[in-house]
Amino acid sequence: MNLLYEEGGDIKIATVQSATGTGDAESWQATSLSGKKIKLKAKEVWLRFEKPEAQAAMDEALVLSKDIDLQLLWDCAPEEEFGLVDVSLEYFGSQATIPQQVALAIALQDAPVFFRRKGRGRFQRAPLEQLQAGLAALERKQKELEQQSVWQQDLVAGIFPDTLKSSAKQLLFSPDKNSSAYKALIAACTETGESPAQLMIRCAAIESPLAYHQGMFLKAHFPNGAAHHVNIGVDQAAYDAAIAELPLAEVNAFSIDDSGTTEIDDALSVTELVEGSHRIGIHIAAPGLAISKDDPLDQVARNRMSTVYFPGNKITMLPDSVIEQFSLDAGAPRPALSIYVDLDADGIVNRDTLQMRAEMVPMTANLRLEDVEHLVSEESLLDEGVSYPYRKELAILWRAAKLLHAGRQEKRILNGLRAEQLGVIDPNALARDFHFQIQDVDGVQRVEIIPRQRGSILDTIVAEWMIFCNSASGKLLADHGLPGLFRTQKGWGPLRTRMQTTPGPHEGLGLDYYAWCTSPLRRYSDLVNQWQLIALAKHGVTAKMMAPFPPRDATLMGIAADFESCYQAYGEFQDRLEKYWCLRWIAQDGDSKNVYVRHLKEGMSRVELVPLHLPIPELASHPRMTRAEVAVADVDLLQLSAAVRVLEIEAKAEPEVKTVEELTDALPEDAEEDASPD
Repeated sequence: MNLLYEEGGDIKIATVQSATGTGDAESWQATSLSGKKIKLKAKEVWLRFEKPEAQAAMDEALVLSKDIDLQLLWDCAPEEEFGLVDVSLEYFGSQATIPQQVALAIALQDAPVFFRRKGRGRFQRAPLEQLQAGLAALERKQKELEQQSVWQQDLVAGIFPDTLKSSAKQLLFSPDKNSSAYKALIAACTETGESPAQLMIRCAAIESPLAYHQGMFLKAHFPNGAAHHVNIGVDQAAYDAAIAELPLAEVNAFSIDDSGTTEIDDALSVTELVEGSHRIGIHIAAPGLAISKDDPLDQVARNRMSTVYFPGNKITMLPDSVIEQFSLDAGAPRPALSIYVDLDADGIVNRDTLQMRAEMVPMTANLRLEDVEHLVSEESLLDEGVSYPYRKELAILWRAAKLLHAGRQEKRILNGLRAEQLGVIDPNALARDFHFQIQDVDGVQRVEIIPRQRGSILDTIVAEWMIFCNSASGKLLADHGLPGLFRTQKGWGPLRTRMQTTPGPHEGLGLDYYAWCTSPLRRYSDLVNQWQLIALAKHGVTAKMMAPFPPRDATLMGIAADFESCYQAYGEFQDRLEKYWCLRWIAQDGDSKNVYVRHLKEGMSRVELVPLHLPIPELASHPRMTRAEVAVADVDLLQLSAAVRVLEIEAKAEPEVKTVEELTDALPEDAEEDASPD
């Protein structure tokens, strides 16, 4: 005997091997068509039959089920609940065969739009209104499948459908995975073996791998776009009111930045005092005077946390209109938060003379590194016969910077670290910084990557005085019990450097206190600290009651955590695009390029001319800094990878060549932030 039953939504037939019980308690040991041993109870069985054989019945039923008219079957079915045998008599007549009844079972089970399941082998036809709605949905689904098939064929052929062009970026970066368009894209990718990005680039739906990398970043961090809202800015009346009572500083301030810097947020001044002493002014752009905690501009800055830098462009934390109001551009007094400290005739800082005040600072010059750096040397600073802008002031700042640096090195040594060399440019060292120049040549983007060694006199002047400003600001906050965003480093390991709301030492820089405050136009941490410092400058000992963030403020703790996360993500994006442009540099003059690399560790090497790290397993067993000539080919700008073939390995590494890490074993990101204009 054979039994018809349902398992997992499918109609199946099994052949009985043995039976027990009678009536409703009857059960069978049976073998399914697949050979599986099963046990069936009477209530699970839809139909019992002797002939035809199980496999023959199923084969014929599968063919017959395709021809069953579901609308006619619905018309034949009674209003009330019915069983399989009942409806088979109505549809096929009194002579309905076993294969026909099995075919009906398959059709009924697969037609939930027409029939509701009421139990094993029991059904009831759907009400007319529901049937009509279901049929309309099926028709729409069929049209969607047909459209999906057409889109899939176009995508495979390299044609991006016109109807999808307006939503191309959404389809790639934030798709609705239930949509027909996305299903067509994935089906096409499965057919061609491409990734969605590869296929869409081939179809010209997105411009290039660069657009893909940028789009992925914008999706994650700027889902509403990177442009600032046109109506966001500092009201002119509010700006005028904020600066109306600020005194005019009696200084001539100047900034030192590269030519690409548009957010000039720090400047220096040197004022001569009696008996060869001088007063040094560190002047920081003061958007905190007009931007208040929780106002619309604060919300913009807090959402962004920082300006995002990457080769060829940037996404600013604050709108251009705000930057223009507060950037320390030359030609007029600018609102600033200034820290002053006196130097004696030997250039030693007298920390007891430290002063801080909000004021209007006359900006007399914006020095550009490209114009001045090659002129500045130990000899030229001391030579009265040499003439270049601010030579005398730079000489005073340099002498004091060397002493500040020496003081920090003493603390580093006490912390168990090696002393850093000052102002030494090793001609054999791998370059640390690079300037990416991206130009459009006959409609094609070309990149030139220019290495720039750290350690020049101007670098050191800016770095040491900004480090001093951050340290002095941190001490002022700590001495007055004001919370802030303190940058600390203690001990070893990947998490040794952190942002916290209470003071702590920065062992790598050799400082007891360190709070970023010199870049409020481009870092939210600095803007937050500026608010606290402005409260201190205005209210003195009562600042704790007036500051935007009181001690143990939970919001400030959240800002510290958010800033760390966001700042790291922005840095990773910058690294990613730098790698993209390095690979473009490799491939822009041909399919391959021969370059020299230095082995760093574990088979990872760095190209000498550009900041590109490549895995080269052949060098894994060679000493650190082993030099090799390699051929780089098969550049993949989507995966940011390339094939490397070693051409020649030099006999031994040159011991005098140093890596970035060997040149600076302090925390690079903090030291570089203070030295770097952008």
